[in-house]
Amino acid sequence: MPDQDQQPVVWAPGTHDLGEGARWVDGRLVFTDILAGRLLEVSGTAPGTPRELLRLDVPLGAVAPVEGRPGHWIAAAGTGIALLGPDGSTEWLARPEEDAATPARMNDGVCDPQGRFWAGSMAYDATPGAGSLYRTDHDGTVHRVLTGLTIVNGPAFSADGRLLHVADSTAGVIHRCTLDADGNPLDMVEFARITDGGSPDGMTVDTEGRLWVAVWGSAAVHCYEPDGTLSAVVPLPAPQPTSVCLRPTGGRLLVTTARLGLPGAPPASGAVLAVPVDAAAPAAAAYRPR
Repeated sequence: MPDQDQQPVVWAPGTHDLGEGARWVDGRLVFTDILAGRLLEVSGTAPGTPRELLRLDVPLGAVAPVEGRPGHWIAAAGTGIALLGPDGSTEWLARPEEDAATPARMNDGVCDPQGRFWAGSMAYDATPGAGSLYRTDHDGTVHRVLTGLTIVNGPAFSADGRLLHVADSTAGVIHRCTLDADGNPLDMVEFARITDGGSPDGMTVDTEGRLWVAVWGSAAVHCYEPDGTLSAVVPLPAPQPTSVCLRPTGGRLLVTTARLGLPGAPPASGAVLAVPVDAAAPAAAAYRPR
């Protein structure tokens, strides 16, 4: 849980319009600047300046490493799902939002413990109900799993991969789904609702089964117990936190932030922040192609 005696610090300075997709990969933090199409990394052991790994000419929502292929990623990018090489080369698996009725893009994404990649979408103008959640299977096929959402954020999974948490940010709701062995939802229930004016954004599940959620517009991260009880609120010096990452060794919560739409934004907006916490989470799961 949060260490009340220590304050958040800037871990990686930056003025990213829309930092997102914080993931722990090979001992360091990787994250995206969505609208700039940039994938960045920063040391996981000491604060530092982010280094660009690659840049696309389309928005880049989030990535996961590809098992057995160092420097390769599966990505929620542009209007679909792509495999990225270290040089930024792109192999599109599918572009399900290419012909959307309202212009749309992919948003947040993560792999489940079984090695499947999940990613959400949203309309650029946040048209209600235009967002979907997609699952990319081991054979590279992409399936629409949930529809009727608006801004789909933060896929996050229990340790066994049977429970999926997904946020509909505009509605302020975090849903929880039980999945069958093939990754199909058996149900969907309301896990938690943000009622203080903020919106649930990126999230992760720690080793105790607690859900940590960046709350956009609320300058805070929320921590929920497995039963949905809000057990901690971590205040931040930036009003728009976007995603969270816990190190496997514990002791530090890393939070990406955004300065999009904030004239005269606080200095920490657009940076990566670090907060001492008594919690840990596994490193990002990799995509396992067949």
